[in-house]
Amino acid sequence: MSPPSSPAWLAQLAPAHAPPPPGWWPLAPGWWGLALLLTVALAGLAYWQSRPAVRIRRSALRELDKLEATPVDDQALARSLEHLLRRYAVARYGRDAVASLCGDHWIAFVLAHGGSAWAGTAGIALLRAAYGGPVEAERQRWLSGARAFLKGRK
Repeated sequence: MSPPSSPAWLAQLAPAHAPPPPGWWPLAPGWWGLALLLTVALAGLAYWQSRPAVRIRRSALRELDKLEATPVDDQALARSLEHLLRRYAVARYGRDAVASLCGDHWIAFVLAHGGSAWAGTAGIALLRAAYGGPVEAERQRWLSGARAFLKGRK
């Protein structure tokens, strides 16, 4: 049997329409893999960039705790604090910013980066004691200024 030859049968068909466009959700497995890879890469980058600074700070704070616990004379404490803070500052802020600082400029740097307990005579007394001069020790202010500098508090 052959189809009817009249064009009326075409008019009885449903109108032509395209299928709906594909949705963006749920994602294909490849996109899930890419999202996971990017997340891991960003987390790793953030971890490795922040880690050295945290590790240096924790190490310096542990060394400061040892200095506080060890009974030493004022000059030895001042020398040790000066050496610890300079090593930390070079590691944290860079050799160019720190290596040339001495005297009042070094104390101003420590004060600007959190060691506010060194303001006034405490910082000068620490430097004099560290380099062998006779001074009246302000051990508590030296230690609290060093701790605040290491923690970066203003």
